[in-house]
Amino acid sequence: MGAAVSDWRLAKAVSKTGQLGVVSGTALDCVIARRLQVGDIGGHVRRALEAFPVKEIGDRIRERYFVPGGKAPDQPFKAVPMLTLEPVKHHLELIVAANFVEVFLAKEKHDGIVGINYLEKIQLPNLPSIFGAMLAGANCIIMGAGIPRAIPGIMDQLSRGEAVELAINLAEADAGQKISTKFDPRQIFGDDLPEIARPLFLAIVSSAPLASMLARKASGHVDGFIIESPVAGGHNAPPRGALELNANGEPIYGERDLVDMEAMRKIGRPFYLAGGVASPQGLQDSLDVGAVGIQVGTVFAYCEESGLGAPSKARVLARFFDENAEAPVIRTDPRASPTGFPFKVLPLTNTMSHPESEAARPRLCDLGYLREAYNRGEGKIGYRCPSEPVDHFLKKGGADERTKGRLCVCNGLMATIELGQTRKDGYREDPLITSGDGLEGIRQFLKEGAKAYSAADVVAGLLAEQPRGCHTGEVKSASELAGA
Repeated sequence: MGAAVSDWRLAKAVSKTGQLGVVSGTALDCVIARRLQVGDIGGHVRRALEAFPVKEIGDRIRERYFVPGGKAPDQPFKAVPMLTLEPVKHHLELIVAANFVEVFLAKEKHDGIVGINYLEKIQLPNLPSIFGAMLAGANCIIMGAGIPRAIPGIMDQLSRGEAVELAINLAEADAGQKISTKFDPRQIFGDDLPEIARPLFLAIVSSAPLASMLARKASGHVDGFIIESPVAGGHNAPPRGALELNANGEPIYGERDLVDMEAMRKIGRPFYLAGGVASPQGLQDSLDVGAVGIQVGTVFAYCEESGLGAPSKARVLARFFDENAEAPVIRTDPRASPTGFPFKVLPLTNTMSHPESEAARPRLCDLGYLREAYNRGEGKIGYRCPSEPVDHFLKKGGADERTKGRLCVCNGLMATIELGQTRKDGYREDPLITSGDGLEGIRQFLKEGAKAYSAADVVAGLLAEQPRGCHTGEVKSASELAGA
């Protein structure tokens, strides 16, 4: 869905129906800092910070970022430090606390289960992020956009209060050169470490061989899998084999990209299906091939509780009841994301992926979540992004071809949740909306005459036909996975 579209409100709403509610763990340090700067409407972030186990850290974050009544609309947001191998102290504290805040709020005042979803591709904040989520009692850690082989073992270590280390990908590395980022819970608590439960771990995969490898060779136990097809929103796995594009410049997926369900069943771990299955029939079909349930994204993204900005949400929903509304057409863009993964965009007017907005935006990189580490030589490490100014990227040894068609996904996703930056020259970042191909599935949840629907409406609609294969008549939740 993008950063904070699946926020604590949506995760809580889904969790309270008896399902697994999931918050996005992407860029939460920036999200929380900006929520505080717009005045922390409702006081939710400050309430969660008060519950953070180290009071001084919560106090420092409030003092640094909170603006009573909110900043002026034309005033830029105060910057959050960019990610590095060794974050400065206040940034490390913010990362831990921000992940704690989002999970705490999603779990507050009910006994449902809550997970958090991370991208393996955004490696630098993952250690303190996972720790913060575990500290708040996350029931499940989910990770995709890469091969999260090291994460299950890291979760084991963090649950024991141990220091952890994660190898970081390094471009142009010399022979034998390796780099890593480290995190020690004592950096937050000193020697007075709290007891922390180890959540379940679900890996997002696009093939049975990858799932099998993770089940056999991950550093710790993988409790289950989410199998995402190419029609799912956000980042998609690239097609297998040589990249071919259709007439619209989109990657062509074929037979090789279909997941072998018999092979998945033989692995012996529970799995969900994701992408194009958000309907009663899709759920039933998933159960029939051996899945324990489905992951639902796009139809939740446009429900009342999601973090998607109200203007963007209204524009997309209007197509279902206003014949004059702009009809969104989803495009799988092979170049939009700096990661190199195909990325689904909804190129509406006045959004970052629309040609006019793309051409008007000055290239810059000031959030940096998708930067890559590269070898500068003489033992020095630098950071670069294909979406930064082209001359900057080239000076850092990057190839010109990699800059073509790149969008600033980081700033675009912040604008999508109405936390976009306003520049000193008055330029305002446009939103970047991502959706799965199943956008039309929204129609089934809009009641006659209605212009909105809730997360509970989605769950009720999916379960309306009492699917076969669910012992309780509900999709199995994360708490059941270990024994499924």
